[in-house]
Amino acid sequence: IVVIGSGPGGYAAAFRAADLGRDVLMIDKGDNLGGVCLNRGCIPSKALLHISRVIGEATNLSNVGVSFPKPTIEIDSIRSYKENIVSKLSGGISQLAKARKVKTLCGDASFLSNNELSVTTPSDDIIISFEKCIIAAGSSSSMIPGIPKDHPSILTSRTALELKDIPNSLLVIGGGVIGLELGQVYASLGSKVSVVEFLPGLIPGADDDIVKPLQRRLRKQFKSIMLSSKVVSVSQNEDSGLSVLIETKDEKTSLDFDKVLVSVGRKPNSPHLNLGSTDVKLDKNEFIIVNEYQKTSVDNIFAIGDIAGNPMLAHKATHEGKVAAEVASGHPAAMDARAIPSVVYTDPEVAWVGLTESEAKSSGIPYEKGEFPWAASGKALILNASQGKTKILFDPDTKRVLGAAMVGPSAGDLISEACLAIEMGSDADDIGLTIHPHPTLGETFAAASEVYLGTITDLYIPPKGGK
Repeated sequence: IVVIGSGPGGYAAAFRAADLGRDVLMIDKGDNLGGVCLNRGCIPSKALLHISRVIGEATNLSNVGVSFPKPTIEIDSIRSYKENIVSKLSGGISQLAKARKVKTLCGDASFLSNNELSVTTPSDDIIISFEKCIIAAGSSSSMIPGIPKDHPSILTSRTALELKDIPNSLLVIGGGVIGLELGQVYASLGSKVSVVEFLPGLIPGADDDIVKPLQRRLRKQFKSIMLSSKVVSVSQNEDSGLSVLIETKDEKTSLDFDKVLVSVGRKPNSPHLNLGSTDVKLDKNEFIIVNEYQKTSVDNIFAIGDIAGNPMLAHKATHEGKVAAEVASGHPAAMDARAIPSVVYTDPEVAWVGLTESEAKSSGIPYEKGEFPWAASGKALILNASQGKTKILFDPDTKRVLGAAMVGPSAGDLISEACLAIEMGSDADDIGLTIHPHPTLGETFAAASEVYLGTITDLYIPPKGGK
């Protein structure tokens, strides 16, 4: 089995296939294993967001009588901290590959046929024949028209994480997950951050009520948030900065920034693989079409992760990688996850899984809900997180969990209970009658179920019908 890509999906596929006794070669164009997620995405960004969150927590403590000096930002030390974490994890993957006798090759892979690859390495071009192939080649940052691609002051998520300097002013184009996470990092380190988003709200896909506490925080932390707006053009100005023409419904405005971060989504890397030499079929967005076994239209070629379609999430890729490896090794497996969680690792964090309220309303899906405000949580008050919230959607007939969403510290950790509830088919009673530790943020999940059931004691909710 040949695996193209060593990100979370790629190395999971390679290692699972090796554990099942297959001879595995893992190819990656990067010098270090781990793909975009480990080297240029999930891990380095979360390392920087940890610093951002601690700075915010230290600032908040001044309100309760504990003050610290203004933080001194040593950008070289911060960069080393981030790079050390990445290096340790990448080295760990290399050790796991050696332990499993997975061969690795650094180079650019492209298909010659349904059974052959050409790999361009730093020293040579190699032809590789394979019995089975798992494509885990990932995605790359999308750009928008009117913006120079190679300008040193135009950042992508990759170059923004290199943290070469902290610009005085930064425009983030795109109010989605990546843009808000990196925008908050740079704001914490001293940049005056502005965000421009084409849609009328931040974080498309999440419910407005869950995003609202984050948006309140960002309006204080950022210089400006421009919604229902778009960038028309970006050009060099006389002061070596960038002039950005921004269009709203009513007017066009030119603003100057030191740097611009483009974070308008990602696109699959399928065009780089010469798939035209195979019988692998793509959809209109250039994602590789796969079935529940992660098989492409070619029986011996599989595809997983970002290149196989949305959502573009590392944990989805990992799960798909294991499925592909098992099927390719002759074992029964299928991608049948009921729900895939999404998390925005800002401060506060935003997380959701399963059916959202906006999806239910637009699709006419019946639901009922239980909501618990964190203002009634002792742990949330201790953490200065009273604006937080836990919301669960239930099936009106079965009381089973259809979806859940949270906003507040550690929402990304807390959402795992909702994932398990959906997978296990849990209903409101299952959750409400499960004893949760106190005082914790985790108990807000049980409390939201109790609100729905009418058994909550930490809030007073008048009985329906006045009885």
